[in-house]
Amino acid sequence: MSVALDSQLGRPATRVGIWRRRILIGIVVTYMAILILAPIGALIQGAFANGLGAMFTALNDPDVLSAFWRTLLIAAITIVVHVICGTAVAWVLVRHRFPGRRLLNGLIDLPFAISPVIAGLMLILLFGRRGIFAPLIEATGVQIAFALPGMIIATLFVTLPFMVRELMPVLEAFGIEQEQAASTLGASGWQTFRLVTFPALRWGFIYGLTLTFARALGEFGAVLVVSGGVQGRTETATMYVFRALDERQYTGAYSAALVLGLFSLVLVMGAEILRRRER
Repeated sequence: MSVALDSQLGRPATRVGIWRRRILIGIVVTYMAILILAPIGALIQGAFANGLGAMFTALNDPDVLSAFWRTLLIAAITIVVHVICGTAVAWVLVRHRFPGRRLLNGLIDLPFAISPVIAGLMLILLFGRRGIFAPLIEATGVQIAFALPGMIIATLFVTLPFMVRELMPVLEAFGIEQEQAASTLGASGWQTFRLVTFPALRWGFIYGLTLTFARALGEFGAVLVVSGGVQGRTETATMYVFRALDERQYTGAYSAALVLGLFSLVLVMGAEILRRRER
């Protein structure tokens, strides 16, 4: 006669334990279905409410295409910056000890604690017409607030932690022994990083990059405040969704939101596959 075993503890599972586990799993599945699957289902229903043709017509609108291209451009620039600077920050925080290191390490998580709207407001106070850096902006003639540069800075701020926080644990677990061995054998700093360190970091690197890209695609609050959301000029995909809902263009709003949601879902699921591969 076979005896059911607890899958985690490897001990015989009682009838009460089996039902307790089933109830817990049911609660978790229901919770995730309400928060994730139900909204996605509502988006799909709304996008296809007037048929596939209406959906494609809405997505082919010049303002919608412009908003999506602008969103992709901002996300691409954000990735490039964080790939370089985020990796450097993670490296410095793990490999070096210096005064203020703990403070800097804590500030990395500041975008998680501050509302994106407040972040956008801070950028207006810095780069607006009456901002702290207004004289410098007037001297250079480069507009930051209510323009693409401000939108990029806002997105860089809200996505700051992802690359750093993904790379730091990997760097700490990797240690320095292999790097020291490569240096002893005559490898330069760049050769050591490229041939020894980066292969060990690659999955954490790709996962951080994926999360950064997904977060940049969905940013709304900070970018809205610092850009003003001018239709056809500083409007991103998320801002188009907001405006379309306000103007009762429901097919366009649902269709654009569905594209963003599915794209982000694919990115996150891909990142989860990479995480499992790393393990």
